[in-house]
Amino acid sequence: MTASSRRLLSASLASATTEQQTRFLQGLTPQEAEALFFAWDVWARDDQLPPDPDDTWTTWLLLGGRGAGKTRAGAEWIRAHTHEPIRIALIGETLADVRDVMVEGPSGLIDIAPPHERPKWIASKRRVEWPSGAHALAFSSEDPEALRGHQAHIAWGDEFAKWRHMQETWDMLQFGLRLGDMPRQVVTTTPRPAPVLKRLLADPATRVSRAPTIANAANLAPGFLRTVARLYGGTRLGRQELNAELLEDNPNALWQRDLIDRARLANAPPLRRIVVAVDPPATSSPRADECGIVVAGADDKGHGYILADRSAGGLSPARWARRVADAFHAYEADRVVAEVNQGGEMVEAVLRQVDQSLPVRHVRATRGKAVRAEPVAALYEQNRIHHIGAQSRLEDQLCEFDPSAPGQSGSPDRLDALVWALTDLMLGPNAGEPRLRQL
Repeated sequence: MTASSRRLLSASLASATTEQQTRFLQGLTPQEAEALFFAWDVWARDDQLPPDPDDTWTTWLLLGGRGAGKTRAGAEWIRAHTHEPIRIALIGETLADVRDVMVEGPSGLIDIAPPHERPKWIASKRRVEWPSGAHALAFSSEDPEALRGHQAHIAWGDEFAKWRHMQETWDMLQFGLRLGDMPRQVVTTTPRPAPVLKRLLADPATRVSRAPTIANAANLAPGFLRTVARLYGGTRLGRQELNAELLEDNPNALWQRDLIDRARLANAPPLRRIVVAVDPPATSSPRADECGIVVAGADDKGHGYILADRSAGGLSPARWARRVADAFHAYEADRVVAEVNQGGEMVEAVLRQVDQSLPVRHVRATRGKAVRAEPVAALYEQNRIHHIGAQSRLEDQLCEFDPSAPGQSGSPDRLDALVWALTDLMLGPNAGEPRLRQL
C-alpha cells in the first residue's frame, strides 16, 4: 500500500460510522489487520508526520506539549529508516531516559515495531539492533564527548530543551551526522527559550511541527486533561508545557534566562564553601509541594556556583532526608541549611535519623519570598552566580517567578532552596566562614 493510499484509508476510516469501521475491520485477515495496526501513516496526525523527504531539510523539529505524542512520532520516524543496515544515534537527557523512554517506553522503538521487525536492546553496549542490520547507539547529554568519533546516517534527540550540555552535545552530534546521501535528524521536545533551540528554529534547514497536548486527547486520561487545564490553563507554564509555545522571558520576573546563560559554566573552580539547602514540604502527600534541595558553593572571589538541583516531589520525610544526606556527601559539603518554618525542630530530627553526623543550620522565613529573593537575583545581575551545566526545572522556576503577580502557581521550592543556599554562602552573617571540611 502506498503512502497516498494509506492516507486515503485513514481519512475514510475517520469519516466512517462506528458500524462501518467495525464491519471493515472484521473483514480483514489476521495478516492484513497486523499490517494496518502498524501502518503509522494511517493513524498518525498530520503534525506527527515528517516533512517532504524530497525537500532539502536537515532537522525535523517537533515541538509538543506534555503527552502530545512527540515521542511516538520520533520513534516511528526512526523505524521507517530501519529496513536497511544504517547507523543511528539516539540522544536523551540521560542514558536512563534513552532506555526508559526512547527504547523501552510505551511509545519507544521496541513497542511500536511489528513482531518480525522488533529490535533488541543490548544494555551492556548501549545499543539497539534490528533484524535488518540497522543499529543505534545511545548517548547522554551529560557526556557530550561520548559522541566524538561516532558517525551516523540519522539521529533522534528527545527532550532537547532539557539536555544538560545542550550546545556541546548538539555540536558533537552535528559533526557525527555524516553518513549516506542525506544525513538527517529529528528533535522532539517540549519547548523552552534556550538559545540553542532558538538558533535551531531560525536555521533555514529546519522544518517545524507543533502539537499541543489536547491534540492527543484520544490517548490521554480525561482526568489528566481536566486537571492540567484547571491548574495551568492560561498560565505561562501551561502555554509552554501544554500548548508547546516558545515563550520569551517574563519581563517582570526576578530572573532572566540570558543572565543565567551568559554566566553558565561547564565546571566549577576550587570552592571555599559548599552547602546543601533544603526547603522541606509540609506533608509527604503526592499532591504536596516539592522538596527543594539545591547544592551550591562559593569561591574566594565572591562568586557563587549552583552545582546541582536534587529537588523532587512526593517524598516521605525519610526519603527527602536521605536525598539531602546523599547530596551532602557526594559534594563533600560543609553544612546543610534547612528551612524550619514548616516543621521546626522536626526537620533537624528527621535529618539526624538518617545521618547523625550532618551539620545542620536552621533558617526561618520572617519576610516574604520576593523580599528574600531580590538580593539573590541582584547577584545574578552582577554576573556573580554561575550554573554548572543546565538545571532546567530550577531555571524554569526562577524565570517564572513574578513578584508582581497576584498569586504564584504552586510554591517555588527549588527557588526557595537556591535562595537559602546563596544567602548563607554570600549574603548572610555566615558568608565569610572558612571551609569546615578539609579535602
